Parts: sequence; C-alpha cells; structure tokens
Amino acid sequence: MSAEFDSLVAEFERFQEQGRRAEARLAAYDGMREEIAAVEAVATSPDRGVVVTAGPGGAIRDIQFTEEALRRGPQALSATVMATVQAAVAEGARRQAETVQRYVGDDLDILDQVLETQAELLGVPVEELRSATSPAPVPRALPTRPVTSPGCSRSPACW
Repeated sequence: MSAEFDSLVAEFERFQEQGRRAEARLAAYDGMREEIAAVEAVATSPDRGVVVTAGPGGAIRDIQFTEEALRRGPQALSATVMATVQAAVAEGARRQAETVQRYVGDDLDILDQVLETQAELLGVPVEELRSATSPAPVPRALPTRPVTSPGCSRSPACW
C-alpha cells in the first residue's frame, strides 16, 4: 500500500507542477497581449511629406501631411499615402511578430513566416526586411508645417 500511496503522491505532485506551469504561461501571455496592444509603428514617406502611425492589427492611428505634400496632385498624394500606410502596417506586423516570437520561443518561426510573406507581397528580399526588424522605437516626426483637422486646435497633440 505504501508504494501505491507514493505513486499517487508523485502523480499529484506532477499534476500540481503542470498547473503551476500553465498558470505561468497564462501570465506570460497576458504580458504578450499587453505588449501587442502597445505596438506602434511610424513610417515616413521618402519626401518626408507624409507620416503614418499604425497600431496593432494594422489599425491606422494617425496620418500627418506637410503643406508641401498637400500641394501635390491628388494621384501623387494618394500613391504616397498608400505606400506610407503599407510601410507602417508592415512594420507594425513585424513588431507584433517579434513580440509573439519572444513568448513562443523557438517552437514556432512566427517572425520568419511574417517576413517571408511580406517579402513576397512587397517584392523585397527577406534579408532586407530582417535587417529592418528590432530597431529602436522611432520618435514621432512632426510635419514641418502642421495641418490640423477641422475642430482641432493647433496644438501638437492634433498634428
């Protein structure tokens, strides 16, 4: 009976350890979710006339224009905005993938999958995208001449 009891105790201890590991993973995933919710990527057009801020899931949080950008024709401005939006969303997706990769470890190649997909869609070599990952957070650039929305004051918070 003692061997049977010892076996039951050992099984119970294994069960408790599995429960502790599951709780630790859940706590880590809460941290991951918070980090992903805070993801912000900023892209600036080559001419510096358009600045786009994207959040998690590709949500566009802000688009800023300089006066010079607004003087361009509608088609040129549209093309610049679309390219800058794509760059911001792609960077946000890479940052989200980096966050997930840190939490899942080497079990899954999340970041590599995202980079390969983006390389295919954007027609850019994977190595170029890989070299662009993990940069220090980019400070928000403000337009040289702010353009405000109707009803917005001219404070920097509205730019």
